[in-house]
Amino acid sequence: MKKIGACFLVILMLCGCKSNHSAMDQAIYFRQRLLSSDTCRFDCEITADYGDVIYTFFIQCEFDSQGSMNFTVIEPKSISDISGIIRSDGGELTFDNSALAFPLLADGYISPISAPWVFMKALRSGYIDSCGSRDDGLLLVLNDSYEENPLQIQVYADEQCLPQNAEILWQGRKILSLTVNQFSCV
Repeated sequence: MKKIGACFLVILMLCGCKSNHSAMDQAIYFRQRLLSSDTCRFDCEITADYGDVIYTFFIQCEFDSQGSMNFTVIEPKSISDISGIIRSDGGELTFDNSALAFPLLADGYISPISAPWVFMKALRSGYIDSCGSRDDGLLLVLNDSYEENPLQIQVYADEQCLPQNAEILWQGRKILSLTVNQFSCV
């Protein structure tokens, strides 16, 4: 009788095992895809909330395998078609074939145009603090730093772990939000 009970218990335990992936497994797999891709592209809406004023931008982004970002501003129309590149050592804007270097920090805050680069930097190399399943996908909480200041990036992803939204907390306060569209890596 004990042998039958033990066999029944083993069968019950094996039937309970599922092959679904945990949120952390999905996050790690997504990071591996990012790091092995030659190029990642997406469009995003950036909202910068500096307390007394809110700015909104729409830009197209393309990242290379080294983590550099080429971008083109789509809106607001007053600065549309400005393009540039951001690397870890700074950024460069191009307008009417003239290049202008700019810092990634402005008035002590991360500049809005730098937000997608900071977002991808955290996705590629930030510490994955926690992950959880949501009804419509995943929530990843990433800890990183910029200029020796801590950052926290909360990424809301769909079921395939493709980023949909992100919030960047700088010095304990949410200052930048991103809505990500057409995310792809090749």
